[in-house]
Amino acid sequence: MRNALLLYLRYIAVSVRGQMQYRASFVMLAAGYFLMTGLDFAALWVLFDHFGSIQGWTLPEVALLYGLVNIAFALAESTARGFDTFGTWVKSGNFDRLLLRPRSTVLQLAGQELHLLRIGRFLQGLAVLLWSQYALEVAWTAATAALVLGAILGGVGLFIGLFILQATLAFWTTEGLEIANVLTNGGTETAQYPLVIYPRWFRCFFTYVVPLAGITYFPALAILNRADPLGSAAWMHWLSPLAGMAFLLMSLRVWSFGVRHYRSTGS
Repeated sequence: MRNALLLYLRYIAVSVRGQMQYRASFVMLAAGYFLMTGLDFAALWVLFDHFGSIQGWTLPEVALLYGLVNIAFALAESTARGFDTFGTWVKSGNFDRLLLRPRSTVLQLAGQELHLLRIGRFLQGLAVLLWSQYALEVAWTAATAALVLGAILGGVGLFIGLFILQATLAFWTTEGLEIANVLTNGGTETAQYPLVIYPRWFRCFFTYVVPLAGITYFPALAILNRADPLGSAAWMHWLSPLAGMAFLLMSLRVWSFGVRHYRSTGS
């Protein structure tokens, strides 16, 4: 485990050095990404300025959901770039080279590139999260801080798991399927709003199948110290981020199944 971690850090160091060759370009692109993702929150602001609240949730409360999911997605997207583009590895036959090396294929793909431009989205999500805490006047405790960190880490695990599942499909389809973006980019949009606004089947899917509610909605209820109108227990709100890590472990098992049944394209 220690050797794998050291190797991963070396991969990342090489990637960072490569991307920082043109620092001015990097700063401008990251700033552009910050502003572009900021338009999403501006749209939320306009929505709440017009309607005031949604199902009893105010803008600062929804901003808490927004900050949690966007920070998590930015971290996952930056560290799982190899899985996001995995279809090209299968199509070209380059995945065969990874299989010949005495290292985990997951480690090698995860270390392909640290997509630093996603720092723009990360900083934008962090700014919204901090503003929501200020506007809500949340009483910070060690437990609250641990829950926020756990929700972010659980979200990172969940989204990386989704990227891994998307990549696994390429073992059978060869091409990457864009439909998987419904659960990655689309999932980010979904988790920005409270679960109560969605129909029952939708809530069940994003609670028990793809547990997005476990990384935003339920932790937010605990942070805000409010009861769930859907009737979930308070203990569930505190433990729900673990669902993200459980989803990642399940995705890794599916990945292993795909690797065992991989047949080279012969290209």
